[in-house]
This record gives sequence, C-alpha cells and structure tokens, in this order.
Amino acid sequence: MMDFVSGLPLSPSKKDTIWIVVDRLTKSAHFIPVRTDYSLDKLAELYISQVVGLHGVPISIVSDSDLKFTTRFWKKLQDALGTKLHFSTIFHPQTDGQSEQIIQILKDMLRYCILEFEGTWEKYLPLIEFAYNNSFQTSIKIAPYEALYGRKCQTPLFWTKLSENNIHGVDLIEETEQKVKVISKSLKATSDR
Repeated sequence: MMDFVSGLPLSPSKKDTIWIVVDRLTKSAHFIPVRTDYSLDKLAELYISQVVGLHGVPISIVSDSDLKFTTRFWKKLQDALGTKLHFSTIFHPQTDGQSEQIIQILKDMLRYCILEFEGTWEKYLPLIEFAYNNSFQTSIKIAPYEALYGRKCQTPLFWTKLSENNIHGVDLIEETEQKVKVISKSLKATSDR
C-alpha cells in the first residue's frame, strides 16, 4: 500500500513530503523523502530503486486516489510490471480497512516526529523507519523486520552500556538512542490511540 504525507516543513535538501510504502503481509514500511513537485519519472525511478530493487514487484498495490497514482503513466508502469492497482477512497476505508488504518497510524507518527525533530526530520527518517519496522505488531504477532527476514534485528541500541573505550562515535550512538526512544514513544502513543 502507498500514500503520501505532505505539507511538511522543508528539509535542508528541500523535501516536503514522505512517500509511505507498506507491505501488507509483513507490515514492513519504507519512508521515502520526496518533494511534492517530483515528476512521475522521478517517482517511478525511486519506486524501482527503493521498492522493486529491494523486494521485487508487488502483486497488487492499494492506495488512495492521489493524482500521482491515478495517472496514465503510473497505470501503464504498473501494468508493464504486472501489478494490479486498487484505489480506496478517503471516506470508504472498507476498500482495505487494514491498509487505511496502518497508513493513518504511520501518518500520525510521522507528523509527531516531524514536529519533534523540526527542520531535521529528513535526517531522522531512517530512525523512524527503523523504530517502526522493529516494533511489535499485534496483527502479525511479531515485528515487521522479523516477519520479513525471519529473524530479530540486531540493533545498535544500548551499545553504550559497553565500555566507551571500545566504541568509536559514542556521541552518535547516544544521540541515536535518544531519538529512537522519542520515536518509539510516539509510535506507541499513536498505536494506542
């Protein structure tokens, strides 16, 4: 499933939107920073490199009726790849209620984190993706990372408990731990709601 979170503050690299791509089976997600004015060619290039290149061609995609997904170009691209497109509408989540619910949780979490990280949201987007993909999902009874790869993720978190002499970049690790704690807290609050 796919959707966009737009209207974000400009990042230093002039991105203002996050393209959310979620695998409906494993619930694993990718958060791709983009600009609202990206051409369809650019989005197709990102789609091939960030989704198809990592996971292969999806059998089907559920998305809202965003103009980017309803254009002839996008339909022809997906048709050439053999992917079926399914569109939901904003007031009819029964098209795929689970997809709509996950996308809404992710949108809420991303908005919270972007407010928290202000102008540096793009820098922390990989940590947001990491935290989400390593959080327990009730619907599949494991974390998306584990569902996708068949094993728990080896996490760098809490490495600072090791001797500081053995670790280079301790400040980076401590900062990463703090940011992931903030992200995890927002994910839990959003999911609970």
